[in-house]
Amino acid sequence: MSFFARFAQNRGALVGLIILMAIILMAILAPLLFPESPWRMVQRPFLPPLETEGFPLGTDTMGRNVAAGLMHGAWVSLLIGLVSTTVALAIGVPLGAIAGYYGGLVDDALMRFTEFFQTIPNFALAIVLVAIMQPSITSIVLAIAIVSWPPVARLVRAEFLSLRHREYVEAARLVGQTNATIILRQILPNTLSPIIVLASLMVATAILLESALSFLGLGDPNVMSWGYMIGAARTVIRQAWWLSFFPGVAILLTVLALNLVGEGLDDALNPKLARERS
Repeated sequence: MSFFARFAQNRGALVGLIILMAIILMAILAPLLFPESPWRMVQRPFLPPLETEGFPLGTDTMGRNVAAGLMHGAWVSLLIGLVSTTVALAIGVPLGAIAGYYGGLVDDALMRFTEFFQTIPNFALAIVLVAIMQPSITSIVLAIAIVSWPPVARLVRAEFLSLRHREYVEAARLVGQTNATIILRQILPNTLSPIIVLASLMVATAILLESALSFLGLGDPNVMSWGYMIGAARTVIRQAWWLSFFPGVAILLTVLALNLVGEGLDDALNPKLARERS
């Protein structure tokens, strides 16, 4: 059975994929449907949703179009989630591979270094890093990547420890392949399945972290984000419920979709696990 057939057997994963594609489409169409800046005041404040033509989700406290902010915010959330996860993988995969392959003192040193980052609460460390570097998309991406790489390193290390003495690895050593070649061509390709599943979940976590940072006023002041929209509306939640509701639902659906897709990838890439669950 092919990968896509196994993935399609998980109905939750298909629902998550549809939701995720819709959110990606929102991000792509945002500049076309709302070419003006989402920061621009376009109507009087506190217009309720569905009551004024051209403003399906109403306006916020400053008279800005909530629908425009929501769609432009999709691009920001997805961008930060994907880039920060990529950076975290670029840090965690090499460290985990080296630790798991060489073992011994190298493994001990790298794991103690990894554990140092794990002793600090992720959110607290992210706040400190963003505050030090000044809030911007770059600083947020770096902060999220720095707090996200340790689980990647530990996962890759565990996979390498279980694979480094397999027959095909020993055969590669006998024919004279270098350690770098064995790591990159023999072992790493066999660890991609769990890495891909973890990466999909890390994107969801990164979106939640970015939203929390923006909610606290540590987001990039030059871009609209869902976390900022919720944070800006928290003082008027009783007067204008929709200002917090719509970006909150967007965050919920995005994170839910990514988790469902991650579960589907886990089933598709690990058919044995899927059979055990059923």
